[in-house]
Amino acid sequence: MNLYLVGYRCTGKSSVGQLVSEALGWVFVDIDDALRVEEGRDIEQIVLEQGWEYFRTVETNLVQRLSRGSNQVIATGGGVVTRPGNVALMQGSGKVVWLQASPKTIAQRMTADSTSAGQRPPLQGKDSIGEIEEILSERLPLYQQAMHFRIDTDGLSPREVADRILRWLETELPAGS
Repeated sequence: MNLYLVGYRCTGKSSVGQLVSEALGWVFVDIDDALRVEEGRDIEQIVLEQGWEYFRTVETNLVQRLSRGSNQVIATGGGVVTRPGNVALMQGSGKVVWLQASPKTIAQRMTADSTSAGQRPPLQGKDSIGEIEEILSERLPLYQQAMHFRIDTDGLSPREVADRILRWLETELPAGS
């Protein structure tokens, strides 16, 4: 079994994923990091040079490969749920946890993250809050359909979010896992 963390940018998938993987003794994989290594360039560069469709195809290929493994905590890209095949792969090979945050919190976290620009290019060229609200409204039903468990990360530290996931997992994992 794998654990997939989904949610919009800056909801804590990477930092929480590392904490959960350490607690479980599982491998941690950040799909965006793996994609950058595989492609040899930042996501912004990939999108500028080859477009979002190419990026999503490479992302889907990574999800396919990772879904064949087990005992992995996988921080996905924010748009991984936009392809139904990705959701089926994640649900078929593990549990999906949706990390949710308000647009205001997301914008604050994006502003505070100095590496955000190259790793998280604008999706639609709009102002930060406007883009976040628009994309979230489109993805909300996709995250809801994909998830087995949801956590609102507003006001919580990565450790607090990780602890909630670990408590939930105790009820989900077979004995002896």
